[in-house]
Amino acid sequence: MEIFPAIDLRNSQVVRLTQGDYNRMDVYSSNPTEIAQQFKQKGATNLHVVDLDGAKDGKLVNFNTIRSIVEQGGLFVEVGGGIRDEQRIQQYLSLGVNRVILGTVAITNFPFLQQMVEKYKEKIAVGVDARDGYVAINGWKEITDTKSVDFCQKLADIGVKTIIYTDISKDGQLSGTNLEIYQELSQIKGLDIVASGGISYEKEIVQLKKMNLYAAIVGKAIYTDTLQLDRVIQLAK
Repeated sequence: MEIFPAIDLRNSQVVRLTQGDYNRMDVYSSNPTEIAQQFKQKGATNLHVVDLDGAKDGKLVNFNTIRSIVEQGGLFVEVGGGIRDEQRIQQYLSLGVNRVILGTVAITNFPFLQQMVEKYKEKIAVGVDARDGYVAINGWKEITDTKSVDFCQKLADIGVKTIIYTDISKDGQLSGTNLEIYQELSQIKGLDIVASGGISYEKEIVQLKKMNLYAAIVGKAIYTDTLQLDRVIQLAK
């Protein structure tokens, strides 16, 4: 199983939100490139980057920061946050980003998603954020009437390869992740599932690996030293 340490960017700083709330934000570093370097030194080969400014108001505030992270090399970088048109996809891919994550637009403009998956194939991932089993959009503020597991199956049917699934209620709480939902999602054929949100214990890494999940994202737990990144990477191997 792959491990993706997370760097969430706001105004070019490394931050973590609690349950996606911009008013509950902790700042961990003003040097994201240095944080990415530290992750590499601990054995990371992947990186999950979220542009929170992009997600909130669609602006490319953190573009140069993401460029500098990608340019230092040695990491498979996926980027999400406010990617809602093909121009933004092309901008990131031209930087050398390995995979871009579509979120809200995957629900609000499904035909666009289909076109992008056809064109860019495995370079397009979909972020499925859910609360109480229903997909949430627009920075988690709006809950749709689309059931999250059904939506994941629909994504698999159109050829989406990678899904990053986040249970919002668990995110940033350091109280554990939703193992039951990942067990259910692991049954969908042809999908690489990335577990995201609330992973706080070594035993969860072991359990997710047993489910044959493709990857897990670790965020707040590694910033607060609840989990040690190098140890998590070893457990996932």
